[in-house]
Formats: sequence, C-alpha cells, structure tokens
Amino acid sequence: MHREYARAATLIRTVVKIVILFHILAGISCEKLNFWQRIDDGLFLGEFKINAPLPFNEAIMTILKVDPTVHQFHLLTISEHGHEPLTLPEWCERYHLIGAINAGMYQEDYKSNVGFMKNYTHMNNSHVNSSHHSLAAFNPVDASDTPFFIFDIDEYAADSVIHRYHSIVQNLRLIKSPGENRWSESTKRWCEAALGQDKDGNALFIYCRTPMNMIDFIDTLLQLPIDIVAAMHVEGGLPAALHFSYHGVTKSFSGTAETRFDAEGHAVNATRLPNVIGFSRKN
Repeated sequence: MHREYARAATLIRTVVKIVILFHILAGISCEKLNFWQRIDDGLFLGEFKINAPLPFNEAIMTILKVDPTVHQFHLLTISEHGHEPLTLPEWCERYHLIGAINAGMYQEDYKSNVGFMKNYTHMNNSHVNSSHHSLAAFNPVDASDTPFFIFDIDEYAADSVIHRYHSIVQNLRLIKSPGENRWSESTKRWCEAALGQDKDGNALFIYCRTPMNMIDFIDTLLQLPIDIVAAMHVEGGLPAALHFSYHGVTKSFSGTAETRFDAEGHAVNATRLPNVIGFSRKN
C-alpha cells in the first residue's frame, strides 16, 4: 500500500512539473492541436496567442507558411517598376499576388533598401551593409538550387550568395541559423514584420501588431511550434505590414491596426511602401 501511495505521489509531482514547465516555456496558448489552418497546397495560416507586455497582456502572432516549391516569390520595387509607392493590397492587386510583406527598411530617398537589394538585372542597392547579417535569397540561377533561403553572411560569403540567386534582400538579423537570438538588448518596442525560414525550407511571413521589444519577440518565435531556424527584420512601427487574401481568407495589417477597406475595396489606412516581397502560385 505504501508503495502504491509513493508511486501515485511521484506521478502527481511529475505531472505538476510538466504543467509548470509548459507554462514557463510557452507563454503561448494555442487553442487547437493543429496549429496551422491549411489554405491550399503548400500554404498555411497560423494565428498564435502570445503573452505581451502591459497594457496589452495578450497578442496575436500572425504567420503565413509558404512552401517555395509550390509558390513563386517576387521582389517588387518602385525603382524597377517606375510607379508611386503602393499599399500592400495595391501591390498584391496590381501584380496578382496571393500575399506580401515589407521587403525591408528604406533610405531617405524612399526607394533604396538600407541593405543590399537586387532583382535579376535591376540593382536597387549595390552596397552590402556590414551591420546587416541576413540575406534572403530566392529565384536561384540554377533551378536545382534551394528555392528560398535566409543566409547568415558571417557564415556564407555575401558575394557567393549574390551570384547564386536572382533576387536578394539584405536586412538586420533576428535569428541566426539554427535558432539563435542575435538581437542586442533594448527596451524599445514596436509592431514587427519579419521574414523567416523553418527547418523544412518554408518561408514564414510574420506579423505582430502589438508593440514588443525584439528580444521578447524573437524568444517567442523560438518557442512557438513553427520550427523556425532563421529570421530577418523587414520593418517595424507604422510601415510594418502584411497582406494576404486567398480562397476567401483575408488578413491585412499595417502599423498597429488591421487594414480597413472602403466600399470599392481600397485600403484606407495602410502605409504606402516602395519595396515588397510577395508570392503567387507557380504555373
């Protein structure tokens, strides 16, 4: 009898420890065991409840998981296409995109990316920024090469990556592969748009409209059940945006607000952006 009570007590203590550990590690509540909503082949939407700083308490992390073997990625810039900046819904409508996110922070000319940026023969910014350690690369020169990859340029020479891919965007690094938080300590908070990669090579279009400091934001990403291994900052604050509309599901954010549309379907509170990364289905 004493042994049975001892075994029961041990089991209870083990369960309590597991529950406590879950709450410590997570700071996250996912209401379903299936964290992803399947939109189509190779396309999934995840909306994750996460802990947030006061006065918010709770926030939603919105993530699109996009399989690059099923989808084509597009780097679109006003410097190449010669028109005025557009909102993300306008970029998607004009270029027939399923979804899009910021391509990166831009300079005072409202055209040039802060880091290196090229698309095929068009050069938006030819300077490799030594303080920006992430290169997002897609549209490989050799069709057998990895279709999408976020490179750490302290591990891979930037020139070698630039010659392997037609489309390159350089930005500040959030997560170094295979899952290391590389942001410097800071108390500043902002809503965040980020581009990530998971262990299977999928692209992750990430948006959180609740202002967070980047250390907490990155730690949260690493704790989520999304298998993220690398990520870059593509914008924060008012210009940060994400738009997606496909198969009757629409998610659209700009700054700290959900995008509003007028009766004609035009975004009325979205920021106009000079450079975006979008995706469409492959033919």
